[in-house]
Amino acid sequence: MAQQIKAAFFDIDGTLTSFKTHEVPQSTKDAIDALKAKDIKVFIATGRSPTQMGVVTEHLGITFDGYMTMTGQYCFDSNGFLFKHDIDKQDLRIFLDYLAAHPEVGANFAEEDYVYFNQINETIRIQYAGLGSTAPSLVIDDVNRVFDHPTYQFSAFVGEDEERRIVDMLPNCRSVRWHPMFCDFIPADGGKPAGIRAFLKLYGFTREECIAFGDGGNDADMLAYAGIGVAMGNGGESAKATADYITADVDDDGILKALQHFHVL
Repeated sequence: MAQQIKAAFFDIDGTLTSFKTHEVPQSTKDAIDALKAKDIKVFIATGRSPTQMGVVTEHLGITFDGYMTMTGQYCFDSNGFLFKHDIDKQDLRIFLDYLAAHPEVGANFAEEDYVYFNQINETIRIQYAGLGSTAPSLVIDDVNRVFDHPTYQFSAFVGEDEERRIVDMLPNCRSVRWHPMFCDFIPADGGKPAGIRAFLKLYGFTREECIAFGDGGNDADMLAYAGIGVAMGNGGESAKATADYITADVDDDGILKALQHFHVL
């Protein structure tokens, strides 16, 4: 198994970083350095936007070979590689009509180089405070930008029942959730597996040659797709249900222990 792994994909929040300390355990940093020393490619696989990667990687103190952002909708590396897949404009128009009818709902919209909100309410403030020093800035802008700028992901700060109602309105989108306060909307045929496929094609690797780590609902299909899918012990039930292996919590050296379990390290 160890010799088969050529690429490793890591979610950020709750996987690389702890929700308790907002830091990356030293064992995780050491493990990623060890992977790189063995010429195993390492990738970020996050729901965050490309504009947020600077503060994240600076905080992590780790250099990655590539970045899968916006839940697989926008992938890039430092050598000019780019894969992108934006949201259908029809679905965006339907969602803006929904927001107009529900002025209490907060939402954000992620472009290639810009993320903005329709409003900043208490729910949004609480959620972003929980991200600690990796939290991005909060900007309010005109939501009609969606018609002039490609939007790769949007999020609604609603519960699961309302999430289902919104999904039923959108013919070309699906939702993924990694936090109880909000859910992300991406193209129906998108997701982190699409991002993995883009990087595997770039390097000529197979899915059996990659390992992926995650903890949330937006990681579940990635863990099912990867040759080895590892759910963090602190992860949600949907991630654990699709994983090949459930490791220890992020705060208990979960990434290192899983890599050792599969003899990758």
